[in-house]
Amino acid sequence: MASEKITEKRLSMVESQLTKRGISDKNVLNAMKTVPRHEFVGFPYKSMAYFDGPLPIGKGQTISQPYIIGYMTEALKVKPHHTVLEIGTGCGYQTAVLSLLAKKIISLEIHNSLAVSAKKRLSRLGFENVEIHNSDGKMGWEKNAPFHRILVTACPQKVHEALVNQLADGGIMVIPVEEKKDCQILRVVTKDKDGKVEIKSTLPVRFVPML
Repeated sequence: MASEKITEKRLSMVESQLTKRGISDKNVLNAMKTVPRHEFVGFPYKSMAYFDGPLPIGKGQTISQPYIIGYMTEALKVKPHHTVLEIGTGCGYQTAVLSLLAKKIISLEIHNSLAVSAKKRLSRLGFENVEIHNSDGKMGWEKNAPFHRILVTACPQKVHEALVNQLADGGIMVIPVEEKKDCQILRVVTKDKDGKVEIKSTLPVRFVPML
């Protein structure tokens, strides 16, 4: 695809799939206007990179629908001084979006091949404030805890205590949770300055299971 045509598709994606559906955070919109989504999908799917839906990336994983990425990122309310823990690097697209909003991203990916390819891709594209680790995300990343924000892009059956414990006071975690078979709900977990935790359910989603 020619560069101008790609840019046009990316801007159209943001306008039609995000802005018109209520995503209004300018920093989130600008980040998604900037990150070249087509660089994060395999050759057979490049022409569909700005399509309104998820796409396969291997190992049974997907790159999420642009709207869902925009919604989750907006709900996270990332600030420039934040350190963010991401559970489920995948191809690294969501990681790249977050990297334009935060000071540092630590991202965990259980599949080594995806972790390696995402690390190379993000480095090649110039996203330097990112650490990728091949690790089971259920236990978080104690080494750098607590985190201002935590974003989970695979669906567990419950909100794991380890992740809540690694969320800083005043922090926010966005996580899909399987409430019952074939029913996933996106939840926003907040922890106030006194450490009190509240969980709010938002919209139905569909993510790959957390292994």
